[in-house]
Amino acid sequence: MTQTVDIRAQGGGLAIDRLGMGDALHHDLENFDGSNISDPNLLTRAQDIADRINRPGTAVSVNGSAGLYVKGHLGEHAFGFNVSDVATGGGFVSTPVQATQPGGFGTPITIAGQMALRGLEARQLAFSYAYAFSDKTFAIGITAKVIQGASYNGSTDLQSGSGVSTIDHFGKPTISTTYGIDLGAIYRPSSLIRFGIVAKDINTPTFDAAGGGELKLDPQVRAGVAINPYSTLTLTADVDVTSNKTFVPGVKSQLLSLGIEQTILTEFLSFRVGTFKNMQDASTPFVPTAGLGMRWFNFRADAGGGYDFREKGALVSASISFTF
Repeated sequence: MTQTVDIRAQGGGLAIDRLGMGDALHHDLENFDGSNISDPNLLTRAQDIADRINRPGTAVSVNGSAGLYVKGHLGEHAFGFNVSDVATGGGFVSTPVQATQPGGFGTPITIAGQMALRGLEARQLAFSYAYAFSDKTFAIGITAKVIQGASYNGSTDLQSGSGVSTIDHFGKPTISTTYGIDLGAIYRPSSLIRFGIVAKDINTPTFDAAGGGELKLDPQVRAGVAINPYSTLTLTADVDVTSNKTFVPGVKSQLLSLGIEQTILTEFLSFRVGTFKNMQDASTPFVPTAGLGMRWFNFRADAGGGYDFREKGALVSASISFTF
């Protein structure tokens, strides 16, 4: 009867500048000098900046997570425990940006508007159990979570010639507590291939929303497959079965991910490359990713990242673990 315990600390984050909103705010808007009235193209440039920020779908979104995970198995039984914080947020134009001359023709030009800021922290304490059947060909598992939700609802002014601040403008959090249930299954018909599926938050956890009302975590389903042509090579593909809401109005997420891992030197080093794409946005490209893993006896460290060269979105992740 095999016994294994794995202790892991990991974290990661993803930031996406949709349609160049961040660049328009921090480069164009902040550096715009509306007092240079001798420039005959000043009003045209001001209107171009406003139009760029006001484009439908223009937004900034962020996701981040960090946690401590402990898991182990005893024969056909597996157990897990984790403490984690999963944060999501977004910023979008709530009051359209306008270029105006308050003093009339020949006076300084002002560009002004407002951006709404929304966010949710899901602080989780989770317990998991799984059982393997048929000589570990098939396994099912369940996770029960106590979730403290911290909901944020704020705004920040968009003003030409001044810095755009977001961190200090999300407002005070509205705290509420609920629970969540996740389900998962793995099918391994042979040593060469594995299929998996997970359904998160199947009970639709509900929190008090900042500013009134409710904020729900809708169920999310993701499925994937891993193929091992030989022992040191793994090919993976996974996809969101559900289309998932974000904090940016009109923007949904449904990710397709592909990856390859090659280990060398008896798994001392692992090299990874991959890509992912939001299938709910046909205009977005596949985003390239890469990672590196290192294993030294019972210790393992992993790091990875990706970059969307069009939307200027960055993805980073890292973990360390100890197995005994």
